[in-house]
Amino acid sequence: MPGKMTGEASVELRDPFAAARRDEGIIVIDVADDRIPLILRHRDVRAAARDWSTYSSDAPFRVPVPSEEAVRSVRQLPIETDPPQHTEVRKLLEPIFRRPQSLDYVARIDALVSELLTEACAADTIEVVREFALPLQSRALALLLGMSEDHARIWIGWGTHIFHDSEGDGGGDVIERYLREQIARAGTDPEGEDFFCQLERMLWDGRSLTLEEKLGIANLTFAGGRDTVINAVAGIIVHFATDPEAVRAVADSPKAINLAVEEYARAISPLTFIGRVCPAQTMVGPMQVLADSQVGLCWASANYDPDVFDAPTTLDLRRSPNPHVAFGSGHHSCLGAHQARAILRSLVGNLAHGIGAVSVVDADENVERQSSYNRSLGYRRLVCSFAAGTADG
Repeated sequence: MPGKMTGEASVELRDPFAAARRDEGIIVIDVADDRIPLILRHRDVRAAARDWSTYSSDAPFRVPVPSEEAVRSVRQLPIETDPPQHTEVRKLLEPIFRRPQSLDYVARIDALVSELLTEACAADTIEVVREFALPLQSRALALLLGMSEDHARIWIGWGTHIFHDSEGDGGGDVIERYLREQIARAGTDPEGEDFFCQLERMLWDGRSLTLEEKLGIANLTFAGGRDTVINAVAGIIVHFATDPEAVRAVADSPKAINLAVEEYARAISPLTFIGRVCPAQTMVGPMQVLADSQVGLCWASANYDPDVFDAPTTLDLRRSPNPHVAFGSGHHSCLGAHQARAILRSLVGNLAHGIGAVSVVDADENVERQSSYNRSLGYRRLVCSFAAGTADG
């Protein structure tokens, strides 16, 4: 986790947006030939997230910044739609993405995290990003989607970012070929319970989903929440390495763990911003944005707004209330938030009660470099040694 770590409620975090948020409420980044304003203040970000007529998501390939025409061929659903289409598709998917709320599912995630931590303790060192966080994210996704470990091993091979990991063997063509194969398989035997069979049986407005719609849903399912979960997992492990007692102090009850996870989500903000497109010419802060131009909603800045959060650059694992927007806001709030929370809650509990110590051996921070700011966001490489502890840490 970026920042100086000195103890519970005393970690000083970096906020590269502080001056711009205070002075103008936006910061402008240069992407290709475009100048894109990022909305920075908490109230403005939340208002824009609700106002889909002004800040639209009905923009295939352009909700991410930079746009993704070059790496995928389909509109991601439901994230690249506005109501009512967004609402209708989301309702189809909610039964799958609510699974992490069940006690049985939580127990299975706990068992997975415990297994991976046991393996980490048995090794001299482990590279946390690719050997712990990536397998955790992919194997947990297999649980969510009702798919086997064999599939999880394929997804692990794609790397930390489904489109942009130069060390992985994924990429847009590879992922789309896999998705088409799985959709075809489900079409021949649609009675199964895995994700692709469920897609085959879904009805939208009384009809089956088209191939393009299935691909769009599946593409987002595998692309969304991948690097963000990995970043959050790595950040929590680094904090535990620096101050294990701070983590143990808040792991005495499910409620306390929940508060800690929400604060980690706020502080890490594993997705800096997301794009919207303005259908009409719009004033965004002091900047005039032309019709059909992109705007960014900056979750990371909103999560450090001092008008909303006391001492926002301090990590306070007991912070309450905590109205962060790390999982988005409004109708596009993250469909995978239950999954992410289940993983992170289990990680905090298992670290606190089963790990004696973690030592950082080597770390290479990932710095998100934009024309107007640099922001530490996770790690490119994080080598740690893990030592098992007693049941009480």
